[in-house]
Amino acid sequence: MSKNYKIAVLPGDGTGPEVVDEGLKVLDAISKKFNFTVETESFDWGGDRYLKTGIVLPEDAGDTLKKFDAVFLGAIGHPDVKPGILEKGILLKLRFELDQYINLRPVKLYPGVPTPLADKTPEDIDYVVVRENTGGIYTGTGGFSMKGTADEVAVQSMVYNRKQVERCLRYSFELAQKRHNKDNPWRGLSEKDIAAGKYSQLTLCGKTNVLTFVFDLWDRVFNEIASDYPDVKTDYVHVDAACMYMVKSPHWFDVIVTGNMFGDIITDLGAMTQGGMGIAAGGNLNPNGVSMFEPIGGSAPKYTGQGVINPLAAVSSVGMMLDFLGETEAANAIEKSVSFVTGNKMKSMSAGQMGYSTSEVGDLVIENL
Repeated sequence: MSKNYKIAVLPGDGTGPEVVDEGLKVLDAISKKFNFTVETESFDWGGDRYLKTGIVLPEDAGDTLKKFDAVFLGAIGHPDVKPGILEKGILLKLRFELDQYINLRPVKLYPGVPTPLADKTPEDIDYVVVRENTGGIYTGTGGFSMKGTADEVAVQSMVYNRKQVERCLRYSFELAQKRHNKDNPWRGLSEKDIAAGKYSQLTLCGKTNVLTFVFDLWDRVFNEIASDYPDVKTDYVHVDAACMYMVKSPHWFDVIVTGNMFGDIITDLGAMTQGGMGIAAGGNLNPNGVSMFEPIGGSAPKYTGQGVINPLAAVSSVGMMLDFLGETEAANAIEKSVSFVTGNKMKSMSAGQMGYSTSEVGDLVIENL
């Protein structure tokens, strides 16, 4: 019996609806090919609705989304809405309410996609960043005193409890374990590592030399958990050094795990090394609940309605969603098709320079599934 999945769709702002349309078009095609069905329901949560009603999200938004198997998001961000209102009121609120404590960001250079890193190839840039998604400085712990005066003080604290740290690290170890095995070890390991039974690598990215409380906790839990995953090699790097190595030697990385703020920063750097925001996909995961998948490039309002925006990040987000739902073969088929299209069809990943319209790129992915 074929499975049926219920997907909540949040097209969002700007070019979000355009790339969502292409993602849904690919989803429909792949579901027929791999014998499962999909029901979708669309919600108009975003900038236009906020400007009309003054409401960012309905009070029952979280409960509504919990009835679905997954969420497919286009983009959030409207030029007529003050920055922070939609981002905090929709994205952060849903992440917290749905306990999407993992932000998963593949950093993968597809064939034919130019990278600003000299002489780097798809073999060099193929790793994953796991960002803790519901704790840290983004929770807004802190406040103002004497606001508006010369003595004003602003405090925003990075706060983590052990449960948040441990569940993020365990997810990361398990991801590293699944990415590679003895028949297909990570390319960056030495023969000595492989002989010792190590087939994957997990790198903790932090700042233990300055953030001596928070990352002392991360480091201790990281090393305690490591004994449960003997086939995963462990490594540590300061976040500033990680930024250098992501540019100089990206092939050193397999899976990187880090906190909320550092993850937000280094994943955008990673996106640029893989060819830009138009090709980068991401997922906000609750491994035991409802997860949300999205292209990371934002709403790009200046391109709205022109049919020139690159939809491949949204299409790849659909692939990530299907992989999360257990439709691994379908997810792999989408990734292979995207690789073919970037390597053999498209002139550029940039809006207006692809050689095809937004809809035509979606058609190319379907033709080559």
